[in-house]
Amino acid sequence: MTHTEIEITAELVRDLLRDQHPDLADHPVRLGARGWDNQLWRLGDDLAVRLPWATQDADAQLLKEHTWLPALAPGLPLPVPVPQRLGEPSALFPRPWIVTTWVPGEPADRAPVTLGAEAAGVLAAFLTALHQPAPDQAPAGRFGRGGPLAGCSVRFAKQLAEATEMGLIPDPDAVRAVWEDAAAAPGWAGPALWLHGDLHSANVLTSDGIISGVIDFGDLCAGDPACDLAAAWALLPDGAADLFHAAYQPDSATLRRARGWAAGQALAGILIGEAGVRGRPGGKPTWGPPAHAALRRLIATAPR
Repeated sequence: MTHTEIEITAELVRDLLRDQHPDLADHPVRLGARGWDNQLWRLGDDLAVRLPWATQDADAQLLKEHTWLPALAPGLPLPVPVPQRLGEPSALFPRPWIVTTWVPGEPADRAPVTLGAEAAGVLAAFLTALHQPAPDQAPAGRFGRGGPLAGCSVRFAKQLAEATEMGLIPDPDAVRAVWEDAAAAPGWAGPALWLHGDLHSANVLTSDGIISGVIDFGDLCAGDPACDLAAAWALLPDGAADLFHAAYQPDSATLRRARGWAAGQALAGILIGEAGVRGRPGGKPTWGPPAHAALRRLIATAPR
């Protein structure tokens, strides 16, 4: 089932609550956001209903959040959407859905970080708290996230070629050099750590110029922390990535791999920012500027 096959409305959300969680059904319902895979409907002031509306992967992502996030959230220094209730598939809506806490703030792709030093410290503290050894049964990442960077080389090459052909990348050779250096770095030799897995600018919230919350843990997984550390180049203003690294203190090989992940994520953001890319209507125009900024920062700080 995709967004073209069902219309999610406030009335449908109320009906689902009346059917399965009637004690919540009288709270006001209003649209919060339409994301890439899910829709978020605010439920009163403190809760939200999260429903899949695109890929089938979204079902597993919601169930993953419901399973793991309640145990992880208390140890995190930023607000995150903590699942409170699970909605079962039914005749009204044939997919699972969840009720979570509402996290206030504006997505960083629309309200960028402006206080770099403060935000660098906040991001480092959040990832230090999250990046703890995960149990053996922790989920694996999609699209190679958390795994060896070299496993993503084919996808990176295709994205770079596509972006180059569309005239979106001013210096493809410099971008390729960032990736090649990262792919040549030693791999992660430590334990598999908990990762957010999709820490791009639309999944980080800001308030008053600093990071105030993190949302969308559907790609929660375990592995190499370099995947998450890539966020610094897209989220933080010029010069602040170094402050983040000083606070988080990754080893040199992990930092090199993080640069490669950042380059790959930036290419994806640029392509998604173009209307119609990957078959989704409208694209995500706000994803382009932070992705372009990340590539510029990566190239400007590349080892000589």
